[in-house]
Formats: sequence, structure tokens, C-alpha cells
Amino acid sequence: MKTLGILGGMGPAATVAFLDRLLALTPAREDEDHIRVVMDMNPRVPNRHRDPPGAKEELGAMAARLKVMGAEILAMPCNTAHAHADAIRAAGLPFLDMIALTAAEAAGQLADGGPRRIGVLATPGGQDLYVAELERRGLTPVVPEVGGRRAFLDLVFQVKAGDVGPERRAEMRALAQALIDDGAGALIAGCTEIPLLMGPADVAVPLIDSAETLARACVRECA
Repeated sequence: MKTLGILGGMGPAATVAFLDRLLALTPAREDEDHIRVVMDMNPRVPNRHRDPPGAKEELGAMAARLKVMGAEILAMPCNTAHAHADAIRAAGLPFLDMIALTAAEAAGQLADGGPRRIGVLATPGGQDLYVAELERRGLTPVVPEVGGRRAFLDLVFQVKAGDVGPERRAEMRALAQALIDDGAGALIAGCTEIPLLMGPADVAVPLIDSAETLARACVRECA
């Protein structure tokens, strides 16, 4: 069993939800069967949209601290911050890449004759990462129009402020439905705030949850 280091706090509610999912997915019968986790729950990471250089520097420092704390494998339940994966890998530990893992699961839909058009709900930075990765795998990304991207980012910040009520849930479902109407046969929940508003039962196509995908990979590699 390996010690998992988590770069967290982006945002805090999504990190807590990720830990809950990690716990639920671990095949444990007693305390000792669970994964040892060391975490830097750091909501002070500079804004990934407005200060990328500052975010990169802090994420690299977090990874180095987690290594000193005993982490053997690193994971980060924040899609947008994966733009700075190179700074995290510089700590010299294996890093479970949520973007690559989620895109691979989307590609796996093709094994069953699934859709080649994959909808992406993500922040602008996260969207760019997913578009590149999906295209590299021969898939066609379907993304919101400009107004939809703004609406999605507004929703994310409302979730970060604690608003996960019925109106916000309806707005997220509407954004997802717009991608389905545009031909997406599956959707990537490419932001860890999405599961706080919407689950698989809320959409008519497969919903690939990036946080769930990462949690399963953590269990597979560490348990």
C-alpha cells in the first residue's frame, strides 16, 4: 500500500467530496485497509485563471512538501490546475493525471461502439486541456458557445461560494443538455465542482466524472 499525497483546496468543497469518494471506493473492511493520505488543503493557491505563474510556483512547492511528508504518489482534484502538471512532476513522484485518465475513459466508450463526439464541461483552462487530449485520441470535443462558457464559470464560482441549490442545479443541467443537443453522445464533467450540482441520473448520456475517475485511479495505484 502506497501513501497518497493530495494537492487540495481548489476548491475546498470539491476536495472534501473527492476524499469522500476515495473512501467509498476503497475496498476496506477495517481502518487498516484504507489508503494513507497526506494532504495540503491549500485554498491560497493563486487563482489559476488570473495568475498562472503564481499558481505554478505554489503547486510545485506543494508537491515538494507532500514528498517530504511521505507521499509516494500525487493526485490533484482540480482539472484547471493540471496546466501546471510539469511543476508537480518536478517533485520526482508519480502524478496521476486526471485529464489523461478522464479522456482515456471517454475513449473507452468507443470500445462499445460509443460516441465519437464528447461534450466537455470545464473552465476555460480545463476545456483547453481536454480539447487537446481528446483530439490527440481521435475524439471530437463538443464545447459550449461563448455565452455558455461564461455561464459555466459563473456557476463554478457560485458553487465555491456555497450555492448548490435547485436553481444552480437546473442551470448546470441546461448547460449539459445544450451539449447533448449539439451532438455529444457522452459528457465529461471536467470540473470537480460539477458533481456537487449534477450526477449521471441528471443527463440522458453517459457522464464521465473526472473526480470519480481520479479517485478510482488512486485506489488502483495505492490500495
